[in-house]
Amino acid sequence: METNKIKKVLIALDYDKSAESVAEAGYSLAKAMNAETTLLHVIYEHLTYYVEYYSAYEIQLDHIKDLRMSMHYFLDEIKKHLGDEWIHTMIKEGVIAQSILEAAEEINADVIVLGAHSRNWFENIIMGDDAKAVLKKTKVPLFIVPIKTENK
Repeated sequence: METNKIKKVLIALDYDKSAESVAEAGYSLAKAMNAETTLLHVIYEHLTYYVEYYSAYEIQLDHIKDLRMSMHYFLDEIKKHLGDEWIHTMIKEGVIAQSILEAAEEINADVIVLGAHSRNWFENIIMGDDAKAVLKKTKVPLFIVPIKTENK
């Protein structure tokens, strides 16, 4: 039986305190497989941008450039935390699940790593379940890191 070798791992991160844990889990998988690693952040297409579970603020369109710069810094900090200068970073704008799938296709990822949050019902209505949306449409395996949050 011939098995496919995992050569490229895409780690999708949101701007959340759990991102470090998701990155660590995905990077461990990539290192075990001696695979190339790419960190991805998707800037959500709507004007309301979720910074943490419990707060949101609106961003003016002219601030997207500043947001992109902040996200580059954020991904670079995660990269430093993982201690590997060869990790690639990528930022996309759009619908989260669709952008993750597009990024996976662009880099020819063999595995997609993402965190699955347990949000409250109201947040699920607004944001949807991105992990489920990726799972429904992906052509590559998913490595899902469960993220437990305090119920508020």
